[in-house]
Amino acid sequence: MTVTPVKPEQLNVAPGSVVRIRDEEWLVTAAEPSVDGTLVRVQGLTELVRDTTAAFYSGLDTIEVVDPAKSKIVADDTPNYRKARLFLETTLRKTPTPQSAKELTVSTRMLSRNLKYQQIAVAKALDTKNIRPRILIADAVGLGKTLEIGMILSELVKRGRGDRILIVTPRHVLEQMQHELWCRFALPFVRLDSAGIQKVRQKLPATRNPFTYYKRAIISIDTLKSARYRAQLGKLQWDAVVIDESHNLTNTGTLNNELARILAPNAEALILASATPHNGRNESFAELLRLLDPTVVRPDGSFDAKQVENLIIRRHRHSPEVAQEVGADWAEREEPDNRLIPASPAENAIAEELSDVWLYPDGKPAPHSGQNGSLFSWTLAKAFLSSPAALLETVTERLKKLDADSPVEAKEAEALKHLQQLANTANTGESAKYNELVSYLKRIGVGKGSNTRAVVFAERVATLKWLQEKLPRALGLKPENIGLLHGGLSDIDQQRIVDQFKRGNSPLRVLVTGDVASEGVNLHAECHHLIHFDIPWSLIRIEQRNGRIDRFGQRHKPQITTLLLNPDNTRFSGDIKVLTRLMEREHEAHTVLNDVASLMGEYSEKKEEDAIRDVLMGKKAFEDTVPDPEAKSDDDWDFLDAVLNPETQKEHDAATIQDIPVEKPLGLYPTDLDFLDEALSEAFGDPQKRLGWTVYPGHGIAELEPPADLQHRLGYLPQDYLSERKVTEKLKLATNVQAGTRELDRARESDTMSWPEAHYLGPLHPVLDWASDRALASMSRSEVLAVRGDVDSPQILLMGTLMNQRGQVVSKAFIGVEFPNPQSPDFCIAETIPDIGEHLAEIGVHAKATNPGPVQLNGLQDLLPHAVEHATNNLELTFGEAAKQAGARLHAWISRAHGWTEESFALAQRAEVRKQRARVTEEQRIAQSLAPAQRLVRPLLVIVPRNTPAAPLEGANQ
Repeated sequence: MTVTPVKPEQLNVAPGSVVRIRDEEWLVTAAEPSVDGTLVRVQGLTELVRDTTAAFYSGLDTIEVVDPAKSKIVADDTPNYRKARLFLETTLRKTPTPQSAKELTVSTRMLSRNLKYQQIAVAKALDTKNIRPRILIADAVGLGKTLEIGMILSELVKRGRGDRILIVTPRHVLEQMQHELWCRFALPFVRLDSAGIQKVRQKLPATRNPFTYYKRAIISIDTLKSARYRAQLGKLQWDAVVIDESHNLTNTGTLNNELARILAPNAEALILASATPHNGRNESFAELLRLLDPTVVRPDGSFDAKQVENLIIRRHRHSPEVAQEVGADWAEREEPDNRLIPASPAENAIAEELSDVWLYPDGKPAPHSGQNGSLFSWTLAKAFLSSPAALLETVTERLKKLDADSPVEAKEAEALKHLQQLANTANTGESAKYNELVSYLKRIGVGKGSNTRAVVFAERVATLKWLQEKLPRALGLKPENIGLLHGGLSDIDQQRIVDQFKRGNSPLRVLVTGDVASEGVNLHAECHHLIHFDIPWSLIRIEQRNGRIDRFGQRHKPQITTLLLNPDNTRFSGDIKVLTRLMEREHEAHTVLNDVASLMGEYSEKKEEDAIRDVLMGKKAFEDTVPDPEAKSDDDWDFLDAVLNPETQKEHDAATIQDIPVEKPLGLYPTDLDFLDEALSEAFGDPQKRLGWTVYPGHGIAELEPPADLQHRLGYLPQDYLSERKVTEKLKLATNVQAGTRELDRARESDTMSWPEAHYLGPLHPVLDWASDRALASMSRSEVLAVRGDVDSPQILLMGTLMNQRGQVVSKAFIGVEFPNPQSPDFCIAETIPDIGEHLAEIGVHAKATNPGPVQLNGLQDLLPHAVEHATNNLELTFGEAAKQAGARLHAWISRAHGWTEESFALAQRAEVRKQRARVTEEQRIAQSLAPAQRLVRPLLVIVPRNTPAAPLEGANQ
């Protein structure tokens, strides 16, 4: 083997290169410039460092590059040329897909339906119009944003841009997100909830940054807001960052926003997700855009709709591409059931007191002693409309804050104590709304021996606890049949409750929850009944609640029921009518408009609540505040839809589904199971005997007992999955989509297990990578195998890759170099191979090829340098055009960034503008590093004619 020492400033390596460092051979997986020369990330090849990953700096270590032209040709002596086929397959799998590729690859072969509208989102995220993958997924509630995130991440992994990934979500959906990404996409993430962080602290020294230990982590935004983690995150670079419910990031000066500003520039790819990304304030929306691309928002805060359109995807249930595909799998809602319930005598007494003393005191001031007395009066009213328990808690907490020595506060305390007595009487007596809830739950079948489930929403924690305590006896159920979920629970408890409710055989029958469950939680798998025990005064919040069961995948018609207490007091009953109309408007808007939030035009829950309060106080008319959606839909459009395509938005419904190209698999094996089976046979001889490897074709299941090195690799899988399914003792695999789906369904229906017994064997499953490494352990990456094939003269197959300065693949191509007269190697024919799989099949390199014995190597070694040279020359035109296109895209962005900077200097030197200017400057530096810079040509295989004479050629070199 020939190696060439290279000076730090001359180092030219790329993924796929073989290098020698510290007397060991390594395969380069990534390379990028740094202050200490080129940073080279490698995987060990020789015995001492096999299964080891490391990083070296060319300024600190001597890095010797193995010259591919001097690779050693070795005859393949395995049956059916098994080793050559495994080597080719492994090379194809491990070589990243070029960044410029428009075709989708692995995301279409995962455990999810291949829905075109989701593929469109993936293609847009990878669109080369953006210098880095950046997207805001603003799809409406229920369209499957988590699946789109998983598809995007899997494509980034295949493109060599997904090694280090951080996902930030609300804490109650940590487990849900982790579960989906592993079970459907074979993307393992360490869940850093409170329990996970405790385990990390036990493993790592206190000074060790956990994000350097775990390459892929999922964590809640609440945990990340601690000063300790913010400081650590600022020092790290990520291949991809995902921030779910990203509308929580927009308020500048908040910890959420500070965190996002730390993560965004340090992320190669950034995925933001939110069904409600706009709160009515352009400056808030602009802040989201700046996270994606700071040049999109002009220094004065305005933005160009055409540029924004490249960064956002926005669809709703009635978008043509959505309706055509999932209409049959998304049952239409039943007509909403809004029930007006006559109040009990005790509740009527409270309504009279609230109306006469607090809400409408006939010219006298309400007894509230602080500022905004009218607001507090409506706080009392809203608590009462939730439950007597909520009112009692609100009154009791307010009394604790009053000073009995203050005459004004003493007067308020007197009024509150009277209200407290009334609330206490109602709380311990009959509650008409509660009785109606019990009656309704029994009527739909909730009870002992029934599998019917329902989710009950209420805003006040006191109401939730009150319901949890009272419902079991009333329904003839046990306490464990009623689940309680609210924001005050720990992240572990929140995840546990959500997981139990989604599982078919879980004992939970009723989930009593606050609005913490209205974002991101999927509750539709086993439930289609949702009851609003109280009403949030916001269309956005109502839609979010309803979206928990009214979403893609719901096979039963969702039934939305609202319980509205209707007191005898005429003023109070008038208020109830306002809230009833609000619920009716939500249903009408859901049917007519693209987005319920566009009806009021506030795009903010808080602003909608304030507007409804003004209606209740008589300051505004209901019809002006919450207009008829039929009248609004013709002329007014959702803000985001208007931004995305202001000229053609009204023609959007006539649009046809966009076709997204999907790559045909390049490999030599029909399925991942075929590849795995042959790799195990090559590595272990008799894998059934040594590993217990068994395939059950009729069931779509395979299993093996992981040896120590595989157990080590599996250690990074979700810890709950490892412990629950004893994976390190026996790994079970679902070998096709049907079996994988069946196993997922069984896990959801189990009352003891959350994770599928057999995990889907998708193209990114770590067992495939391990098996290929074991199969080729005896082969050096600086060797090239020689086989027989259906060729007329010796042919050498090579692969060329064009990389940028960060070591990412910009373009790749396959070349076949044929030598009609091997004795005159200067005369050869080099041709580009469009489809390497088809070419190998045509020349007979497939599983049925017979290997009568090792080929003679006479003279073949001398052909290799010529093949590399001619392939390199042949690729100049291909790579030159790829480099030209990539350079043009970068130049356009850099020019825009330069214009932004010049424009910013014309403004006053505001601190915020200076911060954004620094960010744009950093983005320009990153853009420069994405320019094409390196070429690599690697020989893959030598093929000689099947009938080549056995006698050695002149100058034989065996």
